[in-house]
Amino acid sequence: MLSVIIQTEGEEQPAVATLAALVPGAAAGVIREVLLVDRAANGVMERVADVAGCRFLALQGSRAAAFAAGARQARSPWLMFLCAGCVLDSGWIEETTQFIQSVASSGRPRAGVFRFARAPAADTRLRDRLKSVVRMLAPMTDQGLLIARDHYFRLGGDAPDARRSQARLLRRLGRSSRTQLRSRIIML
Repeated sequence: MLSVIIQTEGEEQPAVATLAALVPGAAAGVIREVLLVDRAANGVMERVADVAGCRFLALQGSRAAAFAAGARQARSPWLMFLCAGCVLDSGWIEETTQFIQSVASSGRPRAGVFRFARAPAADTRLRDRLKSVVRMLAPMTDQGLLIARDHYFRLGGDAPDARRSQARLLRRLGRSSRTQLRSRIIML
């Protein structure tokens, strides 16, 4: 049903936190595969992928190139894009399943973005609080994206060489075909 593509920077702890939040989804049969796309190529993520039973891709390039490579390798009709260190709250499984079913029954292509939530131990500096407010008003590219694979490619996907490619993808989706999901995503 769902391929999860996680872009990593070679750091084990954020990737493991993200993977741990996905375990219930795999147990429920929602997640078909997880692809770890590592831009650091230091060997750490390859070991994490092996232990966690994920597919591994090493890639030198931008974050957009990592997501695009993962999308091309994914086997499922639905894609979920996450960055290492993003942790979904417990309600994501049911809501994701309902969202996929409602999009399939409506015949109207839509994408979902998870609701931002600050980490309990997050900095409380003014800059960080302002960034939190902006995230609540307009989704940013690191808040996770749930999209049908064919819709992703119809929109042109992530342009590997373009600056701010993921932001452009969100703009191409537009407000009318993008839903902010109730499930929260916490960025560590």
